[in-house]
Amino acid sequence: MKVASFVRNGKARVGVVSDTGIRDVTGLVDGARDLKQLLSVPGWQDRAAGASGPVVALDEVSFLPVVPNADAKILALGWAYRSHADETGHKETEFPMFFSKFPQALLGHRQPLVKPAISNMFDFEGEVAIVIGKTARAISEKDALSCVAGYTIMMDGSVRDWQKHSVTAGKNFDGSTPLGPWMLSVDEAGPHDAFELQTRLNGTVMQAAKTSELIWSIPYLISYC
Repeated sequence: MKVASFVRNGKARVGVVSDTGIRDVTGLVDGARDLKQLLSVPGWQDRAAGASGPVVALDEVSFLPVVPNADAKILALGWAYRSHADETGHKETEFPMFFSKFPQALLGHRQPLVKPAISNMFDFEGEVAIVIGKTARAISEKDALSCVAGYTIMMDGSVRDWQKHSVTAGKNFDGSTPLGPWMLSVDEAGPHDAFELQTRLNGTVMQAAKTSELIWSIPYLISYC
């Protein structure tokens, strides 16, 4: 199942994506009005699939970040792939290095990026993003995938010169990081270690990676956090 956050008639909504558009299920599944609330409902997928909201064409909505909540906890992994570490000469560390992404940095699909006026070093990296659907505090690596609701993609916007002074500052300029367009539920996403990611600029492939090449596995990263 594909689930998106979007704006319709000036209001934030949540809906199920299909070939015909987005079925607006806002308020129809135990009153859930956003993705976070929807994921907290037992059996949310079956409930959302059976909801009979209006269908809106994709080109008639404005996408929000998949997770639009102001209280979202977003952790991003630095030096995720072996190929990137080798390319830059970065020595692998014993433990993963995370930095925070704040909700103010996020954008929805097709929304205009905000280029910082103070820098000409605005850069991008494509990333797989894991959407946690239930409390995962102190969870073991063995059980980690049980808390995953789905996956999406993120363009990790980076202001490189600021990043040299402070990773957190360089990674959190407002409107620098698109997240989406939607979340793909874990049952349809396939094995977590078999994803292939491409980042393209004007049709040219700039980055290609596989989650099988991650230095640390997705279950380990969840358990670490």
